[in-house]
Amino acid sequence: MRLLKIICLLAPLALAACAPKSVYAPDDEVRKAAFVSGEAPSVTLYTVIRKATGAGGHSGLLIDGTQRVMFDPAGSWYHPSVPERNDVHYGITERMRKFYIDYHARETWDVLEQKIPVTLEQAEMLRARAESYGAVRKMYCSSSTSSILRGVPGFESIPATMSPLRLSKAFRKLPGETEKLYHDGDPENNTGVLMTQIEYPNAALARIRN
Repeated sequence: MRLLKIICLLAPLALAACAPKSVYAPDDEVRKAAFVSGEAPSVTLYTVIRKATGAGGHSGLLIDGTQRVMFDPAGSWYHPSVPERNDVHYGITERMRKFYIDYHARETWDVLEQKIPVTLEQAEMLRARAESYGAVRKMYCSSSTSSILRGVPGFESIPATMSPLRLSKAFRKLPGETEKLYHDGDPENNTGVLMTQIEYPNAALARIRN
C-alpha cells in the first residue's frame, strides 16, 4: 500500500517532466519579426544525420509562403531575434536559416536539406497546421512533422512515422525535390554555437559549408 501511494504521488511529476514546454511569443514580436523571402513558395525538410552510423537524429521543416517560418519540433535551437510560438519560429531570414543549419551540423552530425516547390495555398496550409499543432514532446519531431505534411493535398504519400530517415526517404520521392548536405567541424557539445551566433554572427556564418 505504501509503495502504491508513492507511485501515485510521483506519477504526476513524471508526466510533467515528459510534457512539452509551451512557449508563446507576444503578437507584436511575431508581427515585427515576420520575414518575406520574395522567393517562390517552397517547403524544406531538414534531417540531422549521425555521421558514424547514418542514423537520423532530428527533423525540422522550413515553410516559405507569405512569410518564412521554421517548425522545429522539440528542438533546442533559439535566437533572441527569432520569436517562437510552440516550436514555430518566426523571422527566418537567410542568416537565421543558416544559423539553424550551423547549430545542428557538427563533427558528429550532418544536416540534409531537401527542398520542394509548392503552391502558396499549400505553404499557407502547412504553416497553419504547424501553428495549431502545439508544443511537441521530445522524440516526436518526425511524428509531428509527418503529421503536418500528410494533412495537406500533395503530401498524401508521406507516412506517419517516428523515424527522421523514413520521413526523409518519403520526402525525396516528392516532385521537384532537390537536396544539399551540410558538414561542420563543431564539437559534439555545441552549446557554444548559440552564443557565437548571437555575439559573433559573421564568424558563425563563415563556418557553414556544404
